Amino acid sequence: MALVLGIVPARGGSKGVPGKNLRPLAGHSLVDYTARAARGSGVIDRLILSTDSKEIAEAGRRAGIEVPFLRPAILAADDSPMLPVVQHALDALAACGWVADIVVLLQPTSPLRQPGHVRDAVAMLRETEADSVVTVVEVPRHLSPDYVMRIDQGRLAPFLPEGARVTRRQDVRPAYAREGTVYACWSRTIERFGNIYGEDCRPLLIDPRESLSIDSPEDWDTAERRLAEQGSLGAS
Repeated sequence: MALVLGIVPARGGSKGVPGKNLRPLAGHSLVDYTARAARGSGVIDRLILSTDSKEIAEAGRRAGIEVPFLRPAILAADDSPMLPVVQHALDALAACGWVADIVVLLQPTSPLRQPGHVRDAVAMLRETEADSVVTVVEVPRHLSPDYVMRIDQGRLAPFLPEGARVTRRQDVRPAYAREGTVYACWSRTIERFGNIYGEDCRPLLIDPRESLSIDSPEDWDTAERRLAEQGSLGAS
């Protein structure tokens, strides 16, 4: 059976919402929500926290997440891409003799994540043998590329040429956006393609009501409200 590694990336610096990884959200930290979803999924063999912060590391341990290393500062800057963070975690574990077959990236900024999201993503990856699986939501129809406009020399024009032929809402083609709740891929995908998507990336469509990425104070307020409606950590 393929070994599944869950990686929770949580650096200390945050400008959009300062201290968000430790700040209580409806009574619990973002790390707590992530740990709950990962454990509840029943498909994660090893769950680790990648952080540069000793305070976040301690919060991770309290939440039941393993912290086998502290992330180098060079991988924790505002503009640090995620791929080297994942590669660093894989290399650190491999150096200790533990090699993951499947990588599940669980960013703590998605506190509405449910255990089923993680479970379904890993199941889809195994069943399809695709390079990766990512969660997506359908874009509201009025924001579909068929409806989106551009300004050309002061005049509105369809962003896509074929958009000029779309006159009824019923004719708008559905569009989807990656929304960050779960990214799952084979470790071989990273090795072969140098990214977490590969060439065959499958979508896991989730309910927009369970989709939220916290990047601003407004997002935080929305998360507080939705979690209160769901019963915080009591959601299934």
